[in-house]
Amino acid sequence: MNQNYIKADAWCIIEEGFDKENVKSSESIFSIGNGAMGQRANFEETYTGPTFQGSYIAGVYYPDKTRVGWWKNGYPEYFAKVLNAPNWIGVKVYLNEQELDLFTCKKVSAFRRELNMKEGCYTRSFIAVTSNNLEVEVTVKRFLSLDLDEVGAISYSVKVLNTEAEIVFEPYLDSGITNEDSNWDDKFWNTTQTSIDGNRAFIEAHTMKTNFQTCTFMQATLEYNGKLIDGEKGNRTENYASLKFKKKIAEGETATLTKFGGYTVSRNHKADELVSAANNVLDKAMSLGFEGLLKLQKQAWAAIWDMSDIVIEGDVKAQQGIRFNIFQLNQTYLGTDSRLNIGPKGFTGEKYGGSTYWDTEAYCIPFYMATKDDKVAKKLLKYRYNHLEKAIENAAKLGFRNGAALYPMVTMNGEECHNEWEITFEEIHRNGAIAFAIYNYYRYTGDYSYIPEMGLEVLIGIARFWHQRANFSKDKNKFVILGVTGPNEYENNVNNNWYTNYLAKWCIDYTLIQLDKVQSGYSEDYHRIIGKTQLTDRECDSWKKVADNMYFPYDKEHDVFLQQDGFLDKDLVKVNDLPKTDRPINQKWSWDRILRSPYIKQADVLQGFYFFEEDFSTEQLLKHFDFYEPFTVHESSLSPCVHSIQAAKLGRMEQAYEFYLRTSRLDLDDYNKEVEEGLHITSMAGTWMSIVEGFGGMRVINDKLSFYPQIPEQWQAYSFKVNFRNRIIKVHVSANDVSFQLFGTKEVSIRVNGNKVVLLPNEIITV
Repeated sequence: MNQNYIKADAWCIIEEGFDKENVKSSESIFSIGNGAMGQRANFEETYTGPTFQGSYIAGVYYPDKTRVGWWKNGYPEYFAKVLNAPNWIGVKVYLNEQELDLFTCKKVSAFRRELNMKEGCYTRSFIAVTSNNLEVEVTVKRFLSLDLDEVGAISYSVKVLNTEAEIVFEPYLDSGITNEDSNWDDKFWNTTQTSIDGNRAFIEAHTMKTNFQTCTFMQATLEYNGKLIDGEKGNRTENYASLKFKKKIAEGETATLTKFGGYTVSRNHKADELVSAANNVLDKAMSLGFEGLLKLQKQAWAAIWDMSDIVIEGDVKAQQGIRFNIFQLNQTYLGTDSRLNIGPKGFTGEKYGGSTYWDTEAYCIPFYMATKDDKVAKKLLKYRYNHLEKAIENAAKLGFRNGAALYPMVTMNGEECHNEWEITFEEIHRNGAIAFAIYNYYRYTGDYSYIPEMGLEVLIGIARFWHQRANFSKDKNKFVILGVTGPNEYENNVNNNWYTNYLAKWCIDYTLIQLDKVQSGYSEDYHRIIGKTQLTDRECDSWKKVADNMYFPYDKEHDVFLQQDGFLDKDLVKVNDLPKTDRPINQKWSWDRILRSPYIKQADVLQGFYFFEEDFSTEQLLKHFDFYEPFTVHESSLSPCVHSIQAAKLGRMEQAYEFYLRTSRLDLDDYNKEVEEGLHITSMAGTWMSIVEGFGGMRVINDKLSFYPQIPEQWQAYSFKVNFRNRIIKVHVSANDVSFQLFGTKEVSIRVNGNKVVLLPNEIITV
């Protein structure tokens, strides 16, 4: 834990007291989004202190030319930048001609932020004394509508406390923005038109290179003593458009500015109709009004929480942590658009770039399958199918042929856009996660349709890649995979990463099984796919030869699979023996020293044991957990959740609980000392997994939903719902018993601690 200023509360994220040192961290933590756009919790009024400005539009990016490696064959030409979009939240406030700025105010008191996760609304309030000795009380409420996902709403109230004052509100739009992260300081946006129409304003702009056409829009009104105040002439320049309201306010009275704003984008509208579309959505927002739109917001979030909430009794910090994670996941992706995916930072920052990593398949799909429905998860799989041709192109750039597919480590449109060679060329295990997600989707939902319709083509491309990527070692008399990076990115260019090799074999075996299944049950699809891919029996036989003879590094003395061939050559000093001043090593050590060390960033071999749990005994898991966890520094946000699940399986509930707290409060408590850069969105799905799969022990075994529930001693009880094959099941676990409630009309048979339990509709069964 590296910060402790967030107040514990079951439903809200709360900050009390103004500390300039916390501004950028809080901008991340209090971020809001609605799946179509999002923004950091920047102040609406001017703030001249250190700040990280960020507003983002889903799917809009810029291909920033890479600074390194561009001369190497196959190297990505660009690194996709998540773009800071034109700013629509801004409201300049002048008090007797002095601009309100918390950084320069004489005094700031009663400062409070609250992110109400139950209702999807962010509020901020404070009392400030300006440099001209005017004392004001400010209350701001803001949300991004789930119902009208192109619009957000702001209510900005100013109460004068010590004298009458002339207040000027200048709500504005600004396209003269930049990114925190830029390789060459390129100009990312080109503004083509600014306009003001009454109390509405518009900025039309497009991204350079990618040419996403956008219209940033706003409408504002000012109310004082129950009456609307007429606006004055606004200000318009090349990249800026503002409205202006001026009013003399009596002491103790309040003026409230209401502002609607947002984006219309050429991804969803014709490029020449963006202003018209903006006017349409503003008309809808205005007809509802701020309170009407907020009422719909509360209803929409109530529906989300009804299915996705996890209730923890007796541990407020743990409760706050899981709800924060679930809230941010739903702010980032709601499954309404198959062109979109789940970026590692969501709408909270620019780091990592891209919108899609293997995190989606490995961590996020289980959450969306269980808390939404199979249609939402299927859209994430369809996203990868739609990028199959690009994956084949990516592999061809590296010399692979015959339809071999290498999915990108980082992408916006299917092209690889990562700018680190050890990731781009070597971290090829991402291919396996995509194949595993196809398997996992069918295992959980029972919906096989994706495989004959789309998935089998993906599997064939992936199997072709693994077949070509492996080579035969005469020395080992086995097929090997050389020069890779596993999930542990603190090792690069290693030979025979066990996890990668195991995935490669599994992918080929699983593809061959699906080929037989589709051939026997979906002959029309089978012949279409064979005709399209030109796959032959001879090629399949050559795949099988590789899979059946794959090499797996193993050490007899420790009786463990080795992370890679040279792991035991390292100086095996355990993490607990490192000086605390050396942590985190990714901020204290040189990269050379890290690469030579035995330290593991995140689950690597254990990631394989998590994916393929049924292939290994509990005794094998215990040996590998005890061997590798002591070398794991957990400096990846994806690390604690897997270890929490496995510690729970091993019955080590105290350790599982510690890992759970770390994953659930990773950002709230800033464990990795980097929260100001943005939140760790995709790993938040791992927090959900830690409870449902870890403490709840949920699995699908032999086509049956199964639970092995446990409870941390710090909790009195916990409960969650899952949607399993369109049947909603509520699970409640206490120290004394476990109960299940089935919502629906058809009974379902599950397993609890290995025993059959039949759930009847709308009845509570206690075990």
